[in-house]
Amino acid sequence: MYRYNRADLLRILRLTARQLTAWEKAGLVSAADTYSFFDLLQIKKVRDLCARKVKPAVIRQSLEAMQKQVAGMENPLLEAGAFSTGKRIAFRHEGKLVEPIAGQFMLDFQPTEHVVTSAAVPIAPPGPQPVDVTELFARAISLEEDPANHPQAIAAYSRVLELDPQHAAANINLGTLYYNRQEFALAEKHYRAAIAIDPRYALAYFDLGNVLDETGRVSEAVQAYKTALQLAPTYGDAHYNLALAYEKLKEPRLALKHWQTYAKLDSVGPWATHARNQVQRILKADGLKLVYSKPRE
Repeated sequence: MYRYNRADLLRILRLTARQLTAWEKAGLVSAADTYSFFDLLQIKKVRDLCARKVKPAVIRQSLEAMQKQVAGMENPLLEAGAFSTGKRIAFRHEGKLVEPIAGQFMLDFQPTEHVVTSAAVPIAPPGPQPVDVTELFARAISLEEDPANHPQAIAAYSRVLELDPQHAAANINLGTLYYNRQEFALAEKHYRAAIAIDPRYALAYFDLGNVLDETGRVSEAVQAYKTALQLAPTYGDAHYNLALAYEKLKEPRLALKHWQTYAKLDSVGPWATHARNQVQRILKADGLKLVYSKPRE
């Protein structure tokens, strides 16, 4: 893999040594003598967010919060689209917009908010490029941010899997691209491949559950969501989708505890409001049955 030295990084990303040192001290950038394409892509996103007046401490808090909310996510800046929302950051992940510090899902952004993309600065050196899985995976992620580039992203992830068939994250991301194109059979194939590679990958079970639910196999989806929650009990989205699946199966009592758990994990936002409304609906509809089903003393 081609490596960039510190001077290359400063020149390519138009940074000062003082800026880079400050981000290292803030824990946003790892201090190093050389950097990969993957590293440059991450540092560029930090630069773009700071240019929008987002404080380094807020960036770090957002990344930590996002990692807690999405099981299996290691680097939110590279695995999800990042937005500045005034003084904070929101991420687009699997079709949802979330502001992780507040734990709030967002329905829309203001027109003044912009996606932080990686296409503005060419950072690859001229001439033939060495084939490296990490670099190719980073390129695929950057292509994925723009829907117009999704065919190229699919090709890039497919190439990653040709080079490294055991790359679980590439299977996940490729599966999600196919899912969004409603090519559910291909999406399922890649989610199952990710599970075979890493049986403790909670996100893979969650995504598989979504495909199974979408294709009418709701009972199987329930099992997939339950496995995701066994691996990551605070996985809010899995609680939410499992509750929805139980509702489809006409099992409101089983849905109830997952609506309640989701409402605790996400206390604000439209999905939290829906979860609380479902809790109240189920308790109201089933209240007498719950009371009289208790054993007599």
